[in-house]
Amino acid sequence: MELTLVALVAAMVATLAGAAIQGSIGFGMNLVTVPVLALLVPEALPVAVILLGLPISVTMLRHERAAVDRAGVMWIICGRLPGSAVGAWVAATVAVETLQQLVGVVILCFVIASIAMPPVPVRRGTQVLTGAVSGVTGTAAGIGGPPLALLYQHHTGPTMRSTLAASFFVGTFVSMVALGIAGAVGAGPVLLGLVLAPVVVLGSHFGRRSHAFLARGWLRSAVLVFSAVSAAVVIADSLT
Repeated sequence: MELTLVALVAAMVATLAGAAIQGSIGFGMNLVTVPVLALLVPEALPVAVILLGLPISVTMLRHERAAVDRAGVMWIICGRLPGSAVGAWVAATVAVETLQQLVGVVILCFVIASIAMPPVPVRRGTQVLTGAVSGVTGTAAGIGGPPLALLYQHHTGPTMRSTLAASFFVGTFVSMVALGIAGAVGAGPVLLGLVLAPVVVLGSHFGRRSHAFLARGWLRSAVLVFSAVSAAVVIADSLT
């Protein structure tokens, strides 16, 4: 994996911004970070961004763990297990260009779903199904948060943020084990993930402290617009 100084700085800026967004509204870090890495260091996906699920989930759970939907997390993880196995197979078998296209398509689908999809009832069946989808997309492309955010988008902020954080925490271990078994974990992406981990903690702290400003309606729209444009650029880059 080749990493230039410009690519590293861009990855750190994107991670800082994404972590601040996720610390405020509960999701969004990988919608910002993943397309940047897909353009500059596609070989780092999905391992580097999956590892960032640990520091972001710990910092979020530290303050709102009492609001976690514990039963919901259990059913989400039940779905995440088989989903992660499928995602690991995809990550281990597809070419880098195909993975870039997958990242772009997944992001565009989530943006469209965020705008057009009606509310989904939160019950055992939808939690397992959403966990499975999150496992596939999170393990294969490093984007596992949006399916859960769509499911919990009409819950209170603390419940949404803490439940997603708890799911990320367990899901990160599940995905990394699945990728390790599939032979898709390299030293370079792991090292990049470790380098970016302190940036995640800093961004999450800023997002929590600036919640009153960042959690306003404009931020969600801005994240979706940025994600859609980035996804289109990633797809175009992979095709050319």
